[in-house]
Amino acid sequence: MNIQCKRVYDPAEQSDGYRVLVDRLWPRGIKKTDLALDEWDKEITPSTELRKAFHGEVVDFATFREQYLAELAQHEQEGKRLADIAKKQP
Repeated sequence: MNIQCKRVYDPAEQSDGYRVLVDRLWPRGIKKTDLALDEWDKEITPSTELRKAFHGEVVDFATFREQYLAELAQHEQEGKRLADIAKKQP
């Protein structure tokens, strides 16, 4: 199983495989029709509250990471679903 992390602004490549956008907000300056994407998964993104706290510098990265991992633990089935997709990719 190979999972990559890429910036949404980087061009799609043949080797990317199944492409999932993991962001609560649509990226600025990109039309939905222009993005080579298989899925937009908002379920496993940081909560709005956590995202705002981090970007507003209310919490540092270590705190953000800890809280985000706790949030991810609440979406275990979604993580398993994505892992199953990744396992099926060449």
